Amino acid sequence: MIRYIEFADRLSAWIGKAFAWAIVVMTFGVSYEVFVRYFLDNPTTWAFDITYMMYGALFMMGGAYTLSRDGHVRGDFVYRLWQPRTQAKVELVLYFLFFFPGILALILAGWKYASRSWRYAEVSVMSPAGIPIFQFKSIIIAAGVLLLIQGIAQVFRCIICIRTGEWMRARDDIEETETTLAKSLATGSLPHASEAVDIVTPMHHKNNGDRRG
Repeated sequence: MIRYIEFADRLSAWIGKAFAWAIVVMTFGVSYEVFVRYFLDNPTTWAFDITYMMYGALFMMGGAYTLSRDGHVRGDFVYRLWQPRTQAKVELVLYFLFFFPGILALILAGWKYASRSWRYAEVSVMSPAGIPIFQFKSIIIAAGVLLLIQGIAQVFRCIICIRTGEWMRARDDIEETETTLAKSLATGSLPHASEAVDIVTPMHHKNNGDRRG
């Protein structure tokens, strides 16, 4: 189980980080459109298509990576109060009740939409450029399969936690800024960097006569 979890985490991380470059393409498309539209008065016919296709690809293909890093939103105001074994048992049940049926439905629906789109070489109807989009419909299937692979790894995590009483976490390759700040504040210091904030703790003089009045 541990080997499979490590394999799934590595696969999800590699694909998620690869598709993160879609942000660069999307940023270029939007920036170029703003420049030519407002400075040259010559708007493009393709920038909008590039924007939503890149965002959609990033959103879909980053889902498994986010799942592997426990980054999806959950109502944890009650969950976080439970013991790890209780958390794992509840998650295990919910994966089979909601996650896997939903992912299988996503794959089947994606296959239907993608196969139909490939048959008639679908193009975008959102702009006059007529950009081909049938290849992007296949991302629905790929995202579903990747989530299925990662979901099995999460089930294995639940089983291991039920046995050991501890969660097996993925490697820390990225961390929210607020989490880093919380950890640093807990230790009383922050790392010095370009965005670092120094915490100054007032010093109490041992000799009261040393005060300046």
